[in-house]
Amino acid sequence: MTKLNICIDIDGTVTEAYDWIDVANEFFGKNLRKEDVVLYEIEKVIGVSREEYDDFYRVYGKLIHSKAPIRDGVIPALESIFKNHSIHFVTARSKDMTSVTYNWMSLYQVPYDSISLLGSHHKVKKAKELNCDIFIEDRYENAIELSKEGFTVILINCLYNQGELPENVIRLENWQQIYYFINQFEKQRSINSSYIFKSKNAFIASA
Repeated sequence: MTKLNICIDIDGTVTEAYDWIDVANEFFGKNLRKEDVVLYEIEKVIGVSREEYDDFYRVYGKLIHSKAPIRDGVIPALESIFKNHSIHFVTARSKDMTSVTYNWMSLYQVPYDSISLLGSHHKVKKAKELNCDIFIEDRYENAIELSKEGFTVILINCLYNQGELPENVIRLENWQQIYYFINQFEKQRSINSSYIFKSKNAFIASA
């Protein structure tokens, strides 16, 4: 068995992707639905300036993160993965979200080896430091940036992350599929220590 280093984003990846809508609707007087969220940049979805959104996030960010629902299937998948592999959460959240992040992980008893709050969407450097084998993301631009550096990326499907994907990025719908993919990847890596995922079509055909 080959032990893998799994890097995982938090917001929209282990949390529900549209957890901010109700608070934003009330604050901005909107009536947004999840079907309206076709862009990653929340301020563009709401129709406000970046400065207005930043003001909103400064007031309500910690509340949103503390109340965020967890995605279906996350805990059983991560508990099984954690038995054999390392789990490292790598998030664009800033350092002032440290307490609320750790508290949320504790609330749901999420297993992990480390949490890195970068304050930036640029995750390549941290992925290299962690010797990442698979990176699980919900932001399209992050997936592309990581893929260009040779990382295997799972992009969990959301309305706001559509687009053409390179061969080393696979779009999956849920954590059951993610767990299956990691198992298949580990089996191939055990057979061939230099294995690099290149054929999402073959994976989809076997799923």
